[in-house]
Amino acid sequence: MDTIHACFKEKIGEVLLPGDVFSFRLPESGDGSIKSEKIICGPGLRRNGEEVRVCKSGILRHKQPNMYWIDSQQRRYVPAKGESVIGIVTTKSGDVFKVDVGGSEQASLSYLAFEGATKRNRPNVQVGDLVYGQFTIANKDMEPELVCIDSCGRANGMGVFGADGLLFKVSLGLVRRLLAPQSEIIKDLEKIFPFELVVGMNGRVWVKAKTVQQTLIVTNLLETSENMTSQQRQTLFKRVAEGSL
Repeated sequence: MDTIHACFKEKIGEVLLPGDVFSFRLPESGDGSIKSEKIICGPGLRRNGEEVRVCKSGILRHKQPNMYWIDSQQRRYVPAKGESVIGIVTTKSGDVFKVDVGGSEQASLSYLAFEGATKRNRPNVQVGDLVYGQFTIANKDMEPELVCIDSCGRANGMGVFGADGLLFKVSLGLVRRLLAPQSEIIKDLEKIFPFELVVGMNGRVWVKAKTVQQTLIVTNLLETSENMTSQQRQTLFKRVAEGSL
């Protein structure tokens, strides 16, 4: 495993550019056969045989045991199957809603793709509403398709939402940090104000706190924490909590 991963490990934490190539030879076992060892290429990396090409500029990251990806400050979103996003309903055409998800084209959302929806019991969805849904179809040859139910037909937190909150956009890198298990940014924010938070993989974030002022403070702290170190962020959050800002 060290033979295959050595070319990656020496570049972890460094900035890579599109076109950079990692080449490696799979080690042979004693009987002359080639051992097959798995490497998972995340966003920004594309594998072709014994080569891995970088297709996005950013910093190479690694997660044990064998996952590698490029951490970039990309803002343009490319829909991917299974990802949960925040969309804005733009039009209603027959039995289908058109939803803006921030990609190159709008996604379609059937009125039957809600929990408990039937032909007689249609969901109350209006143009301009925010919806939290998941992609079931997302590729370059077909129109993206959203649903607001899981595989069991349950909403599971998806559907129409967003009354009295604030929607704003951040980089996809910050989104991944917010969605990480035990996110440090979320933990630090919870010590200041209680708030509701919805994060979409398309870079959209919705926040609602007790008052409009607190909502704006949480929004500004989220946006400014993107380029801060952990120590800088904690110092800023502490000053806000003490009321010195």
